[in-house]
Amino acid sequence: MDCENGTDIVEFVLLGLSSQPEQQPLFFLVFLLMYVAGLLGNIMMIVLITLDARLQTPMYFLLRSLSVVDVGFISVTVPQLLAHLVSSSKTIPFYSCMAQFFFFYVFGVTDLLMVSVMALDRYVAICNPLHYATVMNQKICRHLVAGCWIVSTLHSMLHAGLILHLTYLGDNHLDHFFCDHKPLLQLSCTDTRINEAAIFFEGGLIILGPFVFIILSYARIVAAVVKFSSSGRRKAFSTCGSHLTMVVLLYGAIIGVYFQPTSSYSSQRGAIFAVMYTVITPMSNPYIYSLRNKDVKAAFRHLLRRRFFSQ
Repeated sequence: MDCENGTDIVEFVLLGLSSQPEQQPLFFLVFLLMYVAGLLGNIMMIVLITLDARLQTPMYFLLRSLSVVDVGFISVTVPQLLAHLVSSSKTIPFYSCMAQFFFFYVFGVTDLLMVSVMALDRYVAICNPLHYATVMNQKICRHLVAGCWIVSTLHSMLHAGLILHLTYLGDNHLDHFFCDHKPLLQLSCTDTRINEAAIFFEGGLIILGPFVFIILSYARIVAAVVKFSSSGRRKAFSTCGSHLTMVVLLYGAIIGVYFQPTSSYSSQRGAIFAVMYTVITPMSNPYIYSLRNKDVKAAFRHLLRRRFFSQ
């Protein structure tokens, strides 16, 4: 980018999902419904697992932790998107943009790592059921969740620090609906090779490492499940199938966006993938993983009865 005679940028203009004003009311309605559905589903899971003694198991502890992450993840970007869809102003101050970038990474990477911890939980439950209570006890689960947060925070601090060292002059139009990595690199006036190297090497380790672990875990799970009876196989695949589907969608979208050179980045494709992992995945997780579960349904009915009869 030619940055000669440019002035320091104090705010960015987010171009959003569409430049057509007539499409914005429809986008607002769709994203508002998805945001409300995501909040309600995840908050309901947090409340049910916290209040119902029957759900005080390692698996549900991890699901509750995932719901906490998803509430933060979907709230980092969608409220601002909704505000911009109904406002003539599409700007975001420079340091607010940097803060959004940082917290987007914190919640997003924690989400990825939590999914890999859930794969570990399913692996132990299916392949080593006799040792499940010992391996996946509450203390170990708390340490695993804390580790996910620590790693994601350090990862985010690294990339936010590298972004802050870049120079932005002149053009402040960010071709995205939030402050994402690739659009920020494209807009920078300075050399971004260090940033891109960090994405490919450090980011690759953080993202692809858990992904490989998930694939290997499920390979072992499938090898174990084929030896079960037909009813056991159905139960195991019902538990793991939804999780694996969301893993493929989540990791596929993220790998498709971040693990390519900045020069070949497509803003249109990036926005479509971003909607997948920032909105659809955190919105869908509680409904796919948990709210179809008979234990969760029983806890929900119990909560409603207790609430109804206490009045």
